[in-house]
Amino acid sequence: MESYWDDPTRTDLAVEAHAAAGRGRRLEGVTVEASTVDGVQREEVRVRTESAARRLGKPVGRYVTLNFPDLLDRDREGRARLTDAIRRELDDVMALSSHSQVLVVGLGNWNATPDALGPRVVGRIVVTRHLHGGLPQDLRGRLRPVAAVAPGVLGITGMETGEIVQGIVERVRPDVVVAIDALAARSVHRIGTTFQIADTGIHPGSGVGNRRAALNRETLGVPVIAVGVPTVVHAVTIVRDAMHMMVERLRERSEFLDLLGEDEDEIPGLIGEVVDPAVGSMMVTPKEIDRLIGDLVGVLAGALNASLHPGITPQIMEWYN
Repeated sequence: MESYWDDPTRTDLAVEAHAAAGRGRRLEGVTVEASTVDGVQREEVRVRTESAARRLGKPVGRYVTLNFPDLLDRDREGRARLTDAIRRELDDVMALSSHSQVLVVGLGNWNATPDALGPRVVGRIVVTRHLHGGLPQDLRGRLRPVAAVAPGVLGITGMETGEIVQGIVERVRPDVVVAIDALAARSVHRIGTTFQIADTGIHPGSGVGNRRAALNRETLGVPVIAVGVPTVVHAVTIVRDAMHMMVERLRERSEFLDLLGEDEDEIPGLIGEVVDPAVGSMMVTPKEIDRLIGDLVGVLAGALNASLHPGITPQIMEWYN
């Protein structure tokens, strides 16, 4: 019987979806590579077949996850290493030429802090499309033509985000679209510490069960790079983690497991039956989310600006932000 714990679609992160769908085993049609560089943990998931995509609930493509728990310590040197790591991944996945035109889209609701990551990053992007024709000769090749927009959400504009972005793309004709969004995770430990970069585009709101029209190559006609960070988890995830820790500590006490029919595999289902009706759709975010969003905006804006504009270093952008 499939339960919440086995449902890979309850997360926006491909690494978590793979873990949930595979239950600790590698899935056919999916490859995973892991490494650590300068303290930044990197995992690359490649979904190669349509059958694997259906099991994970993620489109065929490449998903790079960078995990950096030390970001919560607000260490300036560590933050610079992370910014540069994200910049390198963006350089690789976007593969821009010196004349590539880029549209950065900040998805989300600027009135709701956990959902404001995209709009706030857009506010710090160095936009140059309107200036590019008049740039001095020494700056040409160092600053690409970049435009940016925060289209808002349906409840604010009365228009689907996909409709707005499609209209802008038809008019501006960028070579690449970069979509920034806040994500939902299965693990509380990934909030504010995990960055996902994907070449598959994005379904705004999918991780919180509010699926909207996709922003991808099929709908926009150009490559769409999705960049996101988890800022919320399902409330039931917190209960799951707490119960898992309790079971681990009480594993040696047979009388505890007797209450569950001697079968530990029944524990997730039992928790789901009790918790899902009460808090199954509730989303949770940390109380320090204001500070956390501020830190994430600085890192992402610095990495994006350095990748979009070859003449700007991550260190300069960290000072700028």
